[in-house]
Amino acid sequence: MLTEAGPEVFKWTWCLLPVIAAAIGWGTNHLAVRMLFHPREERRILGLRVQGVFPKRQQALAEKLGRLVARELFSMEDVRQHLQGDEFVAHVTATIEGRVDDFLQNNLMEAIPMASMFLGSDMVAKIKHSLVESLAQAVPELGDLFVSHLEKNMDVEAVVREKVAAFSSDKLEEMLLGIMKREFRFIEGVGAVLGFVIGFAQLGILWLM
Repeated sequence: MLTEAGPEVFKWTWCLLPVIAAAIGWGTNHLAVRMLFHPREERRILGLRVQGVFPKRQQALAEKLGRLVARELFSMEDVRQHLQGDEFVAHVTATIEGRVDDFLQNNLMEAIPMASMFLGSDMVAKIKHSLVESLAQAVPELGDLFVSHLEKNMDVEAVVREKVAAFSSDKLEEMLLGIMKREFRFIEGVGAVLGFVIGFAQLGILWLM
């Protein structure tokens, strides 16, 4: 038999439905996010094999990421164009000029003591200009040679695949959380909001009954 306070308590219990549903919605989504990374190793729970999604699929992720980087994100042709571009050539030319100038000013006389007897400042400037110009013209060719060497000796897809596959589970979780932490928090928040809305709808149905 209900006391006088019984109906009031029952109504307050009804009012808690949205809060309880919100907690359940947040909790289930939080658990789902956790299960992306945990458990690290395969475990048997109630006869079922359970393992975190990323640890279980790490090898497949490594292979797909390797193909994506090699075919869509990284191109040796892009590297070749960069190494042959005006900006890169100008940067290398300035570096060459600085090194040649340093050599002529500080090391030439030491390497060839007799040079001071025959080379005036004008002649040194001409030598510098000639050397820099000749070396600068070789920069695009050297860049092409460098890229050709990489194409023959470096498999980008294999490098990325091996690197990702070798990540520890902790490192993989740290990397992905660093990228998607806000998105995971958003998913948990959406679970809470949807749970609250569903609980509120249930409360409305109970009031109508």
